Order: sequence, then C-alpha cells, then structure tokens
Amino acid sequence: VQLQASGGGLVQAGGSLRLSCAASLRTISGYAVAWFRQAPGMERKFVGAINRSGGISYADSVKGRATISRGDARNTVILQINSLSADDTAVYYCAAGSSVIMSNVASQAAYGSWGQGTLVTVSS
Repeated sequence: VQLQASGGGLVQAGGSLRLSCAASLRTISGYAVAWFRQAPGMERKFVGAINRSGGISYADSVKGRATISRGDARNTVILQINSLSADDTAVYYCAAGSSVIMSNVASQAAYGSWGQGTLVTVSS
C-alpha cells in the first residue's frame, strides 16, 4: 500500500497541527496505521497508532494532546496534536502494517509501508 502524508507547515507555539495520511487503497481499515516523527538530528520515534479494530495508542510525549482518528474517507487517517511546542518540530511520517499487534505497535519494524513524510515546524 502506498501512503501520502500531508498537512505540515509552519505553526506557532500553542497552536495545533492536523496531518492526514492517505492510502492508495479504497479502505485502510485492514491495516494498523501509525505516525512517527523525526526531529532534526534525532532518531525517528513513535507518536501514535490506530489498529485494525480502532484501538489507539499514543506515546507519552503526546498523550493528552494528540488525537488519531480515521478520516471521513475510508482510506485516510488523521493526526491532530494540540498545544504545540518547539519539541514537536519534526518530519512526521505515517506508516501502515498488516501484522501489528499490541506488543509491537510502537516498533518501526512492524510497518511495511511508509509515506514520504511532512515537515512540521513550530515557531516560538
């Protein structure tokens, strides 16, 4: 499955971001979809994921500020993060996997398909 992440840009601190991940399939409900992010000079890290049954997991760094949901189109997944700070500046990637389980939901290796990434810059 091919993925396209969009919605990045320049956002002021305290604001919100809303990113969209669109899949090449008519529906992505058969896959778990995750968001990862990579800050400058840092390794890529898990942000959150929605599994095939709709269960959602979040990293501690965004818990309480982030919402992952399936979009109105059956082939999209949305990531929204509120109360942004400079620490949220990163390239955000979406990824999809068909064999993701609770124990590997935060592992990059569990996801076989990746989008190209979209840059979010938070200005203070």
